[in-house]
Amino acid sequence: MSKVINLIKKYWITVFILILLIIGYAIMANRQLLDPFLFPSTQEIHKSFADNGKTMFMNMLSSFKLLFPSLFIAVIIALLIGVPLGLNRKAREVMMPIVYSFSVIPALLLSPFLLLLAPSLAAASRIMIIYNVIWPTCFGVIFGIASIDKAYLDTADTLEIHGLKRLLRVILPAASPTILSGFVSSLRGSFTILVFAEMYGAKYGMGYFVRKNADFGLFNNVWSGFIFLVVVLVIVLRIFEGLKDKALYWTMD
Repeated sequence: MSKVINLIKKYWITVFILILLIIGYAIMANRQLLDPFLFPSTQEIHKSFADNGKTMFMNMLSSFKLLFPSLFIAVIIALLIGVPLGLNRKAREVMMPIVYSFSVIPALLLSPFLLLLAPSLAAASRIMIIYNVIWPTCFGVIFGIASIDKAYLDTADTLEIHGLKRLLRVILPAASPTILSGFVSSLRGSFTILVFAEMYGAKYGMGYFVRKNADFGLFNNVWSGFIFLVVVLVIVLRIFEGLKDKALYWTMD
């Protein structure tokens, strides 16, 4: 019960603002103060949710099948690149200009090449998501390791903790606040890439649902799909934020 009360205290202003936005839209759309073709009434949007709820849920599962394996692969690659550069100052000085050069290229800019070169649309989508997530996470690994307090390493030397054990028990935990912050921040961009990829050629997914109904001019379904996508995005980000907070319970707020 106390958790519910704390949740209400924390988010009541957020909920109040959302309610005001919904009421404002309902007044303008239901009274046709906005273009009724592009801005359907709340009754039409509600009916769309009732009619397409199962379809949107299946599209969400399809999106997750594309997203989560890509995130896992991106984290592994980021660690493989970031750990050696974080540990070795000379290697970092040599390679950072190259890493920066790749990181500033938007993943969307690669889409024309990937759509032609990748064996399938799914593969092209995965590559774009991986590319988008790698760099923020990689920078988190590099700078997180490079900025570790030397006292941690001196203590590890005193306790004769070396090799893989030193990496897993001392270095990565000490750098984890920066690593996790980089990863969580990259999630927002990964959803953008996911929706973009699904809008152009996919047969399933949340982005595909929105694009398909927009092509047919069914904007009640477009709005319901858009709202569903935003809600899913917020929930996923909040789950990852919660996992990050639990993993970093030992740090200061």
